[in-house]
Amino acid sequence: MTVDLGQQTSTRPFDPVSISPLSFWELTNEEREPSFKILRDERPVSWHPPIEGALIAPEVDGVWAVTRHEDIAYVSKNPDLFCSGQGVMIEALPEDVLEAVMSFLAMDGPQHSSTRRLISSVFTPRQVAKIKDQIEFQAVSIVDDLLKTKDGDFVQQVSKRLPMWTIYEMIGLAPEKREHGAHLADAIMGWNDADVAGGREPGEVLIDTLVGLLELSLELTEERRAHPREDLASLLVQAEIDGRRLTDEEIAAFFVLLSVAGNDTTRNTVSFTTMAFQQFPDQQALLAQDFDGRIKPAMEEFMRWASPISTFRRTATQDTELKGVEIKQGDWVVMMYGSGNRDERVFNDPNVFDITRAPNPHVALGGGGPHYCMGAFLAKMQLEALYRQLTFRAPSLRVGEPTYMTSNFVRAVKSLPYTLD
Repeated sequence: MTVDLGQQTSTRPFDPVSISPLSFWELTNEEREPSFKILRDERPVSWHPPIEGALIAPEVDGVWAVTRHEDIAYVSKNPDLFCSGQGVMIEALPEDVLEAVMSFLAMDGPQHSSTRRLISSVFTPRQVAKIKDQIEFQAVSIVDDLLKTKDGDFVQQVSKRLPMWTIYEMIGLAPEKREHGAHLADAIMGWNDADVAGGREPGEVLIDTLVGLLELSLELTEERRAHPREDLASLLVQAEIDGRRLTDEEIAAFFVLLSVAGNDTTRNTVSFTTMAFQQFPDQQALLAQDFDGRIKPAMEEFMRWASPISTFRRTATQDTELKGVEIKQGDWVVMMYGSGNRDERVFNDPNVFDITRAPNPHVALGGGGPHYCMGAFLAKMQLEALYRQLTFRAPSLRVGEPTYMTSNFVRAVKSLPYTLD
């Protein structure tokens, strides 16, 4: 895709390969890949217009796109040069929305470290192992229900159910409220998607979904103050960071973040993986031949292929240089995870789905550094449990044409028709 260079307002020339229009983010990974390949090969750090469809006008006149794997890792691992505290999305958000949705992600330094220690204590392998049997039971139940049908929407019937149950079980949200919470979490990143908006303005979509999630959180916080249990909500209510208790607003911000991260990433990895197995049936056969021996490397390929998070932004804290390109203090630097996961310098045949790929240093969970995904172990436990059931009990599963959410932040499948023979 190209941009009309005659319309630029930046003093720096925009790259002729544009990532800025919403139409670019309506494309599939495969359709975007030729553009990313040009950038990786010729201009791995490139300057682009501000992203189309932003809720508020950005204070910057462009963004740097980082498309190579090694550079994504460098930006991720150097928070002193590239900070998160000024926002993590490729577009600007109102300050109050940023605090409510992204407060933890948009932290730096000691504040981020102390907060991460608190939350990550719930996501350690030892803690997650406590619900392993329940996750496996849920996976069995989900496939039981799938086998009772002949067709339907795979996203609703399968992809969303296990991550929805898992994250809200850990948080402590009542079962009757989980479907509503997951629906809001699905919608909160899709304010530029016409189906999600349903005729509403983008800002209205974001506020409606955010208010709904905050209400769920405040209700749960009040319940746990009165009646604490062994769940994440109770931990947050009772916890102290740097000698003080968390406010209701801070707890709500965690609730929103965990609702979105816990639902969206695993759900979309399941959808894209199921589509990949249909496109590459030899890989499904390989997994069935030796599930226990191959599932661990397979899950890394599931995540590389899906790349459920499309972008993350950092802000330059000082004048610096990346790949010979001068970056000024305050410039927005955006990591293109989908591009990094197709980088031929790191992955042989990157456009082939290969469950035996090793090593597989994908950046689907971030490029390393302090913001690496703390829920990685939990996500893999869910993927293993679900694909153990799907591989052996639903080999005749077939999926049709998906519909995708328009988003420059997450890579999401809205619906995916399926049939069973």
